[in-house]
Formats: sequence, C-alpha cells, structure tokens
Amino acid sequence: MEWHITDAQSLRIIDQEIGDHPFSPSEYEVVRRVIYATADFDYASLIHFSHQALQAGAAALAARSTVIVDVPMVQVGIMPNIQASFANPVYCSMEAITRPQRDKTQAAWGIETLARRYPEGIFVVGQAQTALSAIVALLEAGDIKPALVVGTPAGFVGLEDISDRLSQTQIPHILIRGRKGSSVVAAAIVNGLAALAWQAYGHTSNGVG
Repeated sequence: MEWHITDAQSLRIIDQEIGDHPFSPSEYEVVRRVIYATADFDYASLIHFSHQALQAGAAALAARSTVIVDVPMVQVGIMPNIQASFANPVYCSMEAITRPQRDKTQAAWGIETLARRYPEGIFVVGQAQTALSAIVALLEAGDIKPALVVGTPAGFVGLEDISDRLSQTQIPHILIRGRKGSSVVAAAIVNGLAALAWQAYGHTSNGVG
C-alpha cells in the first residue's frame, strides 16, 4: 500500500483511540491496518494471533510459498502487494477445476483440492466458512501442514467450533473471533503481513520491490 498524508493522519487517529494495547509491534501493525480498512475498532479485541504466527507467515512469504485464498475478493485485495514484494503464486478456490459435489460448496471443494496440491502453503479464508471447515478437517487428518492459516469469515452457525478446533492445532494462525469478519479483513491482514515480511526479508530477496 502506498501511504499518503491522509493515511498517516488516519493511522494517528487510530493510535490515539486505541491507546495502550497488548499487541507486539508487529501484531499492532496488522491490527491497525484492519481497523484502517474497516473503520471498526472492535477488531482490536476480536483478532487473535497464535504464537509465532507473524514470524511463520513472513518467512513463508519470503520463501515464495503458494498462497491459497477462498474468494476472488481476497485475491484481488492482496495481489498488488504480493506482486510488488515476493511475487508468490496466489490461487483462488473458486477458480479451481473440481468435480461437482452435492455435499460441499465450491469454495470448500476448491480449497480442499488446492490444499492437497500445496499442503504447506499459506491459506487465507475471508468469506467462506465452509472453506475454513475444510482446511481444519484436513489439518486434523494430518493431510496438510500449512505455513499459516488466516481465517476471517463472518458466521452464525458453527464458526466458533471451527475456530476452536483450529486453535487446538499447532499450525500458526490468525483468526477473527466472533461473528464479524470479511474478505476486506483477510486482505488487510495479508497486506500487513506482506509489508512486515518485506521489511524483514526484502533486502535478501530477488523479488520486485
């Protein structure tokens, strides 16, 4: 993201309104990007980082790991920053060629197909709760071992259980707790992570910067 004076002013307002917080500097950079993208300060209490989530995600981006997303809105939201840094491949579950399935959504079946193809990738679910459920099921079966899972879908039925199951794994993850969430939030998290990764690893990368 290219920052302008109005962006800096907005971030300063966010800093003033949040005040003291429990986040590390890196976590806070992601949190305020989410708040900037949504104008919703509730996310400061809803976002959850597992241990070493940002470190693992940044290292995976720097290693040019494949990024798998659930919907085109997330893909469009992160592609400019991804391409301007490490140029990781980014694939969308809705574009995966799959067999028709009556018992699964397109997002779930697509992300499962891509997950089996790229089991150690970065998985980003911004909208489809069914896609996050499919990822957790593959995790519990030991079929995949992602570098990072970002889960921010809005949901009313069963989302808390899915989030709890993901939290019980050893996989690095960033989650939004509760009903709120969206593709905008997912994109903001990944863009914040990409900026942190470029600060940490960009000088050793041959990526476009």
